[in-house]
Amino acid sequence: MNKKDINFLEDLLYNTDQNYIINQLNQIKDSLLLHVFAANYNWNSGFNIPKVILNNKYCDFGTGLLMFYYADGYLMLENPEEVLASSNENWIDFLNTVYRQLINSEFGLHNISFAPPLTKVQRFKLRKNNPNIPETLINRSPGKEITLPTL
Repeated sequence: MNKKDINFLEDLLYNTDQNYIINQLNQIKDSLLLHVFAANYNWNSGFNIPKVILNNKYCDFGTGLLMFYYADGYLMLENPEEVLASSNENWIDFLNTVYRQLINSEFGLHNISFAPPLTKVQRFKLRKNNPNIPETLINRSPGKEITLPTL
């Protein structure tokens, strides 16, 4: 990534005009920019922005997997009932959407690798509790490994 791209993403991350951010994200045609933005997004700010990234046709499978885990998708794998019992409907909707897109391979790009932040013990427990868990949700995604800059 060059300095211009980093400055652009920093401006988006710290902008308070959600409509402006959404408009800019909809125009991005670079999956790496979407990935770095998602990795640096403040996930306490809601799910409207992540939904825009998820719906961008340049969103990579690795970015979808990153967003699943950054939105606490591990809890969905470990204890789906707890997620469904949440009062945060936007969170439930986002997790269900990204989960469906990941297991149905609805991403056109597979260029950016993301390794779920799981220990061997966590993987073992997930497989033990749900032998049918899709491997794509617990293993490194295909693609090139990148170093994520902190913005």
